[in-house]
Amino acid sequence: MDLEKRHLKTVDWTIIMILLGLGIFSYLGISGSAAGIEKAHQQVVWYIVGFAVLTCTLLFDYRLFHNMSYVLYAIGLILLIGVFQTKPINNTTSWYDLGPVLFQPSEPMKLFTILTVARYMAKRADDPDQFYYLYKLIPVAMLVGVPLLLILIQPDLGTALVYTGMLATMLIVGGIRLKHVMYAAGLVGSFFAVMTLLYQYKQDIFFKIIKPYQWDRIIFWMNPDLEAMGRGFQLKQALIAIGSGQLFGKGIDTPTQASFGWVPVGESDFIFTVIAEKLGFVGAGLLMILFFFLIYRMIRIAMEAKDPFGAYVVAGVVGMLTFQVFENIGMTIQLMPITGIPLPFISYGGSSLITNFLIIGVVVNIGMRKDKLRFD
Repeated sequence: MDLEKRHLKTVDWTIIMILLGLGIFSYLGISGSAAGIEKAHQQVVWYIVGFAVLTCTLLFDYRLFHNMSYVLYAIGLILLIGVFQTKPINNTTSWYDLGPVLFQPSEPMKLFTILTVARYMAKRADDPDQFYYLYKLIPVAMLVGVPLLLILIQPDLGTALVYTGMLATMLIVGGIRLKHVMYAAGLVGSFFAVMTLLYQYKQDIFFKIIKPYQWDRIIFWMNPDLEAMGRGFQLKQALIAIGSGQLFGKGIDTPTQASFGWVPVGESDFIFTVIAEKLGFVGAGLLMILFFFLIYRMIRIAMEAKDPFGAYVVAGVVGMLTFQVFENIGMTIQLMPITGIPLPFISYGGSSLITNFLIIGVVVNIGMRKDKLRFD
């Protein structure tokens, strides 16, 4: 253990207070959904466990994660491969059924991937040509691409997209050239162009690449009124619930659409809808402000990190959380297509919440050990 009094003085207590605030929003959102107060109490238990995990993470110098990163990455890949032998849940093989809880290996794999990529990039941080040539990006892309592909096969498109957010921010901090960004944008644009042509002239091939249910999400995201009581029901009800919250909301104890089950999975993917309906624009705005300050504090930690490894790790976490928050809130207000991405620290779920606490624990660990060793 490497926890000293001088480290306790440098703990970012603002982040801890933000997490407590997010916990209150999580409790209000879950208890206000159709899942009810029982699930909210279970979330409180997960929060207690999460803070315990965060505390344990602070006991060790974060360079321990640097040394263990490749081992953790390998363990994560084994878990992602092994999950294909499990029984599908909601048409996806994403979870291990551990009896009282479901474990989703793609959640901790986010941290393992960030640590591994950060270690690889930090080793080459002194190389001015680290990303000058395009081929030098291939190892980093493969480190992210392998778990991303395994998660896509499950299939879990939403979680796979989170990995692209992690990769993007880490490469930006690493100094990727604008020229290479344009290449990537060109590839993405070419992919969409090809998919458009296939949809127009070869739909049999198109629907082998894009699953029908994924295409439905795009169609009914753009126009949920096509089937307001069918495939557009979820988004339509979310928009109605958010709008009905108006400025100050309907109140915590007032029965709402969410509490009667008109907002599907209100305790998880659509928990922002529940909060907006209960607490209105003011409450939903306050929640987004908390996320903003959490991300801001992490950016500060990245800028003050004492080594490249710490900076890259925090950059990856910033990309991960920013993408998840933007996508989850965006899909409830028709800004983004609907995916199965939970709202960090708010949505109900043990494996996601504990993983997020572990990840934030690593970030706080990096922040509290930002001062270089001094000799008096």
